[in-house]
Amino acid sequence: MGTRFRLHGRGADGLDCVGLVALALRAGGYEGAVPTGYALRGGDWGVLDRVLVRVAGAEDEAEVGVGDVLLMAVGPGQVHLGIRTARGFVHADAGLRRVVERPGIPPWPLIGVWRMEG
Repeated sequence: MGTRFRLHGRGADGLDCVGLVALALRAGGYEGAVPTGYALRGGDWGVLDRVLVRVAGAEDEAEVGVGDVLLMAVGPGQVHLGIRTARGFVHADAGLRRVVERPGIPPWPLIGVWRMEG
């Protein structure tokens, strides 16, 4: 937390929401490719289905667990990733220009939830 926001960022020099999730996946043992060069709107989020297990019915907050990857609709055609924590969720906040933990449930609609197997 506290790392600065940088679009397409993947490390200590900055992270975006995809980079944040990529770091978490690497910590969990994933060594595959991470998407790059994507636009701010749209994108192929099916890549998550190839890396993680989709949680059926998890758009209902009661089914979301700590460590789950959240896909949220933050605006028309614009989605955002975060990671659920015990107190809220961690995400790369473009407005605050850094990675932060926000308390409570996300203010945006959940469109998908994934978790690592095991």
